[in-house]
Amino acid sequence: MKDQQTSDSKEFVGYLKNGIWLFGLSSWVFGITDRSIASFADGYLSALDLTQLFTAATFFVAWLFLKPTSRA
Repeated sequence: MKDQQTSDSKEFVGYLKNGIWLFGLSSWVFGITDRSIASFADGYLSALDLTQLFTAATFFVAWLFLKPTSRA
């Protein structure tokens, strides 16, 4: 019985990690898209716009590397 509860809790934590990662992934995609639209809205890119886009893209790539591994 105790092994069943341990297995269930590990499965729940795995689903939770994956859900948080997917939510973060969609948030980063939305953020980069929003920044891109805002940057190109005035017709030219400033140094600040490029810096913001580069920073967001760097954090997005870092987030991709934080994907939880499945242990099944």
